[in-house]
Amino acid sequence: MTTELKKEAVGMGSEKKISLASMFHFDVKTYTMILALVSIWVIFTMTTNGDFLTSRNLSNLFRQMSITGILSIGMVFIIIAGHIDLSVGSLMGLLGGITAVLNVWLKVDGILAIGITLVLGLLIGIFNGWLIAYKKIPAFIVTLGGMLVFRGILVGMTKGTTVASLDPSIRFVGNAYLVDGVGILLGLIAVAVLVYKALSGRKLHSQYGLAIPPMSVEIAKIAFAAVVIGLLIIILNSYQGFPVPVLILAIMAVAFSYVLTKTVFGRRVYAIGGNAEAAKLSGINVTKMTLSIFAINGLLVAIAGVLLCSRLNAASVAAGQNAEMDAIAACVIGGASLMGGVGNVGGAIVGALVMASLDNGMSMLNIETFWQFIVKGSILVLAVWVDIATKNKR
Repeated sequence: MTTELKKEAVGMGSEKKISLASMFHFDVKTYTMILALVSIWVIFTMTTNGDFLTSRNLSNLFRQMSITGILSIGMVFIIIAGHIDLSVGSLMGLLGGITAVLNVWLKVDGILAIGITLVLGLLIGIFNGWLIAYKKIPAFIVTLGGMLVFRGILVGMTKGTTVASLDPSIRFVGNAYLVDGVGILLGLIAVAVLVYKALSGRKLHSQYGLAIPPMSVEIAKIAFAAVVIGLLIIILNSYQGFPVPVLILAIMAVAFSYVLTKTVFGRRVYAIGGNAEAAKLSGINVTKMTLSIFAINGLLVAIAGVLLCSRLNAASVAAGQNAEMDAIAACVIGGASLMGGVGNVGGAIVGALVMASLDNGMSMLNIETFWQFIVKGSILVLAVWVDIATKNKR
């Protein structure tokens, strides 16, 4: 009896440990990524004598990362599905160039020019998806070719010149700020959504008889998130207000995070990346799904292209160079696996913030360009190595 009681006690102890781990959703990758971001900010704050953490610089940093963030949202869908897209940088430059050419040279209304650009981005994404899904050309080859083709079209279309300047309606998208009240309202909405999500999650767990974490843990999580959101709003409002590009990024992140985690479409994306053959045998139309994923990516690249063109108030042949590397690195740093089946939008956004922080901080320190390439490339390799190492350990 004593031995049995001891075994029961050990079993109960292990169940408690498991429940505590699930309660806090412990993820080594997530906490490593957050620690890396904090470390980067601390280093740049110290080396720039505090200039890195000024409200002006942080506002510019978030505006800068919004473009990489939107690219990384589309890229994370591609990577989860087990593909890669090397053309997003060139395509972003081309689509931004089309917006500028339509508006500046052809005198097309700014809003109409943006609309045409978004449709073209969607169509190009569909075409890429068609080549990959229906013609069975590897995504690496299709997008590598696209990287060269789109850059060539941009150079030919603009004749190698800079196209400027744009209508106020286009400049608004990438440069405008919202009044303080709007930022506060957005922060309150974000906290309300977190509260609703926590309560609905507890209700769902209760309905299915699953373990429910203590209310104190939920309150602590929401309080921490509310503090972070509040600090972000205060920092942005203390400069000029809430930047419109950051608002667009937030909307895209929430919408596509919901699609990826709460819809049948999202579950199918993970299934295809996990095992395409098994997904096909289970009744998923892999070809149509692949086409849809690349269509989504094309639309998001178009949005990023418009934002880049708007922010610069011009289009140039150098626009978007190496942006695909930043987007891929952001996804991998954010926990996505290049083997497919793993990743999330939130992680990609934090990864984009890491990449933007590196760009911003090294530029403030006037570090030479070749060192910036070396640092960013090394971080990408390190992130993939960590992903492979943790996978092998499991």
